[in-house]
Amino acid sequence: MTAPSLRINSSPGRRLILHSLSASLLALLATTNPADAYAQERWQPQRPIRLIVPYGPGGSSDVIARALAVEMSKSLGQTVFVENKAGGQGSIAMQDAARAAPDGYTVVLGHVGTLAVNPAMMSKLPYDPLKDFAPVALLTRVPMLFAVGPANSSTTLAQFVSQAKAAPGKLNYGSAGNGSAGHLAFEMLKQAAGIDVTHVPYKGTGAQMSDLLAGNIDAAAAGLPGFLPHVKAGKLRILAVGAAQRLPAIPSVPTVAESGYPGFESSQWFGLLAPAKTPMAVVERLHSEAIKALQTPSVRRRLEEDSSSPAPMGPRDFSAFITAEQKRWGDVVRHAHLSAN
Repeated sequence: MTAPSLRINSSPGRRLILHSLSASLLALLATTNPADAYAQERWQPQRPIRLIVPYGPGGSSDVIARALAVEMSKSLGQTVFVENKAGGQGSIAMQDAARAAPDGYTVVLGHVGTLAVNPAMMSKLPYDPLKDFAPVALLTRVPMLFAVGPANSSTTLAQFVSQAKAAPGKLNYGSAGNGSAGHLAFEMLKQAAGIDVTHVPYKGTGAQMSDLLAGNIDAAAAGLPGFLPHVKAGKLRILAVGAAQRLPAIPSVPTVAESGYPGFESSQWFGLLAPAKTPMAVVERLHSEAIKALQTPSVRRRLEEDSSSPAPMGPRDFSAFITAEQKRWGDVVRHAHLSAN
């Protein structure tokens, strides 16, 4: 038996109905997929962009943010202005950024402290580093250096470790504050070397450096800019570099890894984030302009002055990097029983 054939009524009325249904369906798809609309038209800011820095003026975060803002302003055709918002180990600024409208007009300079250390040290963190933000770009890394002042006779990291092991708890080191980059870097060194060195927290880098130079504390960890003038004056000695490789500015100083602790690396890092739910087209434009700014001679020159290395990374990779760093620094915090509460 032959199967019945399917006959289609191709009358003008039927064709008109089908045409109208097709047009309506296409219109519906276009209006319910905003991602496609963003992809078709590059986002262009129509007013100034606020770049929040979770620390006060003058530090590495501020220097990086201001150098970036100048070049991004030129490229975007809109002013990118820096707003310093210190306090709460960076949590006040991060909370402000998290609550901002996800429209591209507020971004924040994230940091190893605000994104990886605070979650482990603060039980009541007023923001979620992973859920409250859309990662835009990892920007730079600033290696931590370990130095001693006139109170300590060590000229190598091995000598300092030997002194510490010979008198547990007698040597001390200063930091810019509980949970600061210098604090965590030295705790990581203590764990790697198996030494007991007492932490002396200060309210800022200036007070810490004054006591180190005066011989009131033995050692400290910080970035190169804070140490270099005093090293040139013969007042401080850098024992080791926390980066994976030696620094061009001080090529004779070995890394911690070279000094007997393979795999050791301790660096501050900085990255740009937007509030969660910021449209991907906006995130991609901000990422593109931030990376472009990193490549300009003026920004590269400013970063080199701080021995800061460009470390460009896209949104997805930056998100995975934050997760990995949370685990790495969380382990250091838990092992040392540190808390900011």
